[in-house]
Amino acid sequence: MASVAIRYARALADVVIELKLDTNRVREELRALVEMVNGSSDLRRVLESPAVQHDEKMRLLDALAQRAGFQATVRNFMAVLIERGHTAALPAIARQFQLELNKRLGLVDAEITSMRELSANEKSAIESQVANLTGLRVLGHYGIDPQLLGGAVVKVGSTIYDGSLRGQLRRIKEQLSAG
Repeated sequence: MASVAIRYARALADVVIELKLDTNRVREELRALVEMVNGSSDLRRVLESPAVQHDEKMRLLDALAQRAGFQATVRNFMAVLIERGHTAALPAIARQFQLELNKRLGLVDAEITSMRELSANEKSAIESQVANLTGLRVLGHYGIDPQLLGGAVVKVGSTIYDGSLRGQLRRIKEQLSAG
């Protein structure tokens, strides 16, 4: 399944970049499509069922695309997945598409968790520090965890930068125990 997700995500990213489409709009429409399919077990069953005729699936897709206001690229992409029997891979393809597009645009997603809501200046400072570490522009996604006591924890891919007070206290404790 991973190779299917990678192959289709790269193909969609190729089209988006080549046609100079609005990347944020494509991301949002793809996210909305995944939510529609994941949010309705009936829709998912119809799209994945080999018993439902291809023409019926296309009519359903056209109705969904028109109602949601999807651009032709997103609608056509889903049509290809239906035709090739890969609709079950849509969530994985959408995740991989985000990664592929970010890579091509020199962006990196960062999950930033702090004990409180950060000001715009604080967010900018953290994103700047992460950009210096990664060499990429940062798309910050923010969350709150009151148990952090202070500071922030930043997750970029599988790497975690723990600048929280709790993390600093844990490191001090480890140093004292080892020394």
